[in-house]
Amino acid sequence: MEIIGYTAAVLIGISLGLIGGGGSILTVPVLVYLFGIDAFLATEYSLFIVGMSSIAGSVSYFKKGLVNFKMALVFGIPSVISIFLTRQYILPLIPEEILQIHNFTITRNIFLLLVFAGLMILASYKMIKRNSSKESLESTKNNAFLAAGQGSIVGVLTGLVGAGGGFMIIPALVNLLKVPMKIAIGTSLVIIAVNSLIGFLSSVNHVKIEWKFLISITAIAITGIIIGSQLSKRIDGKKLKPAFGWFILIMGIYIITKEIFL
Repeated sequence: MEIIGYTAAVLIGISLGLIGGGGSILTVPVLVYLFGIDAFLATEYSLFIVGMSSIAGSVSYFKKGLVNFKMALVFGIPSVISIFLTRQYILPLIPEEILQIHNFTITRNIFLLLVFAGLMILASYKMIKRNSSKESLESTKNNAFLAAGQGSIVGVLTGLVGAGGGFMIIPALVNLLKVPMKIAIGTSLVIIAVNSLIGFLSSVNHVKIEWKFLISITAIAITGIIIGSQLSKRIDGKKLKPAFGWFILIMGIYIITKEIFL
């Protein structure tokens, strides 16, 4: 299982480098099901892995001038605030046992995995569907408020389940802030990096970290993101998104089935 897990870590990085998002949503399932890590701890590990991988992936985009820091601030500041509040105040309030229905108990771990599975299904829908080419008539200035609001939502989700949220960030940058796709991917990686690492640092003192394992997984994911960044020069990531979306959909359904019925 561990060999499969390390292979999956490479694929997580490749997807981040190739399409600017999506891969991070596989990090928690990989940690939980392939390495046997507690779901709560897996969200913490995921933030570090995704954050460091995204930093590595954003370097090549930064060198090419494909990062819009102004738009990163518009989207990122509300995200950071939401992440901090979620990791500090909301997540600790979730009890070990949330609900019991007959002989089935919904624990904190099951709850987090079910939320994660729902997020995966939402992400898969956004990846599978074809984007409309129609331009909005609203001004970018007005849309900035909508982008900030979406940034807050991404922050809550990142803080809760440890996902980077690239599948929500990129559409917001492209559709609301009119950022070209290549720049949106580079900017998304910067936002994901900042969000994830702040989320990790805000709650790192509350959990016991196995640094040797975490750094090894992160190094493998970074290798993957470097490969993905190079592949993006030859492969159109948009063409791969639907196939990756179907894979994430199957994974989301599997998690729900396993946690509730198996």
